[in-house]
Amino acid sequence: MALNKEVWVKQIAENFYPIGSFLSKVTDHSALVENNKIHIASAGIDPEVLINNKTYPIPILEREDKDHEIPLDTFSTENTVVRNAEEIEYAYEKLESVIGQHRSVLTTNAADKAIHAFAPLEDTVNTPIVLTTGSIRRGRKMISFEDILELKERFDDALIPLENRYLVLHPKHVSDLLLSDLKLFKELTDMKDGEPKKFAGFGVYSYSNMPLYRLSSGTYQKTSFKGQANASDSFASVAFYSKEVMKADGTIKMFSREDDPEQRGTVVGFDKRFIAMPIRNKGIGAIVSVNE
Repeated sequence: MALNKEVWVKQIAENFYPIGSFLSKVTDHSALVENNKIHIASAGIDPEVLINNKTYPIPILEREDKDHEIPLDTFSTENTVVRNAEEIEYAYEKLESVIGQHRSVLTTNAADKAIHAFAPLEDTVNTPIVLTTGSIRRGRKMISFEDILELKERFDDALIPLENRYLVLHPKHVSDLLLSDLKLFKELTDMKDGEPKKFAGFGVYSYSNMPLYRLSSGTYQKTSFKGQANASDSFASVAFYSKEVMKADGTIKMFSREDDPEQRGTVVGFDKRFIAMPIRNKGIGAIVSVNE
């Protein structure tokens, strides 16, 4: 009897974004996906606001939106041999045991790609990069609460709305803040119903696989995704305004080779289509650790 692939695919899709994941706060554009491509309209210039206007006619500004067709990335798992696949299909616990590994690696790699995309390429007014200024620890300057306040002010200067700001901390930055003020930081990072408390207007998360920055000609530049790292590269924490970053889910496809004579089992693997990226390259920022 052939496997019911719908059962397996549904299991992959369930709980793909765990409670407490920063991706749960990102604007979801999955409804705009067609044939694993998304069409994003780049909005034109914002209109001016006239106060107590006495000059008529009021100018007419034509908004020019540019349509961008973006293919979703394909995330493919390595294949797994499953013994007694038909029996597992009807036993939730066994099925979850097999599926859980595939879902976990797909979720992790999607989050890795997303947080790298949300990190600004370089320091600009709309994509601020703040450098750590704390005391020296293990060859680098620690992050301080003042550094987070500096990033908050840079977001304010860029006129980023105060609501829906989030900060994803590198685990070593978490350690820095714990060492600085254990009580304060524990209060800030407590969650209730999956919602983080805020510090300096940022809801605070933590994630392990954060992007790297490289010092070049006196400025820090983001390195390529999963590129070759240098010993001198600096890790970073990343901030974003949730309305300026997006995610989109496409199809999940299961591949299988049943009753494989060599493996004496069924070989399964999955493709997951997904993309996450800034919408206008605005409202994203980073705090980069300075090496000594």
